[in-house]
Amino acid sequence: MRKKTGNKLHTWEAALLLAVAAALLWGACTLQRQDALEQKVIRLHVIANSDNEADQALKLRVRDRVLVLTEDILRQSGDMEEARQRLAEALPRLQQMAAEEIAAQGSRYTVSAGLEETEFPTREYDGFALPSGEYLALRVVIGEGAGKNWWCVVFPPLCTTAACDFQETAVSGGLGEEDLSLITEEDGGYVLRFRAVELWEGLRQWLGKH
Repeated sequence: MRKKTGNKLHTWEAALLLAVAAALLWGACTLQRQDALEQKVIRLHVIANSDNEADQALKLRVRDRVLVLTEDILRQSGDMEEARQRLAEALPRLQQMAAEEIAAQGSRYTVSAGLEETEFPTREYDGFALPSGEYLALRVVIGEGAGKNWWCVVFPPLCTTAACDFQETAVSGGLGEEDLSLITEEDGGYVLRFRAVELWEGLRQWLGKH
């Protein structure tokens, strides 16, 4: 009788270990896909001086001006490297445009524009989502940069892309089928994948400390 109970426990343990191993493998594969995605996307990150109403309204005006020029520049880019180079060359012009908009609104805030690797949380957009991670970002910081921020994807130029044109725009910018599958799963399926990534990241950090 004891032997039978022991066999049942052994079978249960094996099934549990198999499930954990499968979950970890899935998380690791998804993490690899996420890492690959991070190398193909550039985000626009506009940070307001503060959270007061006037500063937040100014942030959106600056965003609109910068977005027009940024998307015009990046629509001419054939791949990520060209997009990065074009943005780097356009930084003085982008910063000047932002400064002109700030002055036009009667503000004296300073503004800076630069390309930086930036950590972002998971974010859902209209029709797709991006997992948390470190992405190259065009960062536009207004004044003290202590207010709420706004961000979107400028390469591929998805900020203002219509839903019907989303896939074509994404593919033309270098995203593959796996990338699209990761960020556009129906019914929020990507949330489960992103959760697996977060769990895997947590486990990887824990293992690194032990």
